[in-house]
Amino acid sequence: MSSPSTPVDDYLAALSKQLSGPRRRKADLLAEARDHLTDATEALEADGLKRYDAEREAVADFGALGDVVPGYRSELAISQSRRTAMMLLFALLIQPIVWQGGAWIWTQEPEQATALNDLLQTVVRAIGTFVIAGAVLAVLGTGIGVRYPVVREHLSRVTALFALIGSAVIAGIGVLMAATSSHTPGVPAIGVVGTFVVLPLVLVSVQAERCLRLSRP
Repeated sequence: MSSPSTPVDDYLAALSKQLSGPRRRKADLLAEARDHLTDATEALEADGLKRYDAEREAVADFGALGDVVPGYRSELAISQSRRTAMMLLFALLIQPIVWQGGAWIWTQEPEQATALNDLLQTVVRAIGTFVIAGAVLAVLGTGIGVRYPVVREHLSRVTALFALIGSAVIAGIGVLMAATSSHTPGVPAIGVVGTFVVLPLVLVSVQAERCLRLSRP
């Protein structure tokens, strides 16, 4: 037979239902909350309360869910923004594989260069450098930057929006570059661009959307 739930168990279960985000960070936060409630319960028991009453008092002192949940969501949003920034950085660092000169048919020296393709290559280099720099700043911000209240307050939402916009722009330019190459891209080229450009940036966008959801008040 399973043991009956306790006030601490019920509180943590209700708290868990209201939290979403990176599983490991969520588990760590719930474990910290349980440790705090256990210590508070034991202290109240030492003062003479019975276990059940001590747990109820510990839960009451910990705070109502409406007061506690926003702080936990903020922590999860920061963790999610770090994951998003790391994924964005990785997705951009693998781009040289796709655009390495001569490696693929559309990156071989063209017989006749197109002005649009040349322009796209110049633009994507500039934008890619900017987004990589932004991703590095976001990784640093979600690490040492969270010590500063101003950074903590705006970091998650800014990171999410930056990743969404950067991913959409670079993915779009990547597809256009393959499509406007003087060489006919064909199915293999579309497969490489889809695998190494579009897919990673779609995955980044999914993480960014989760980050945006968590950062909402």
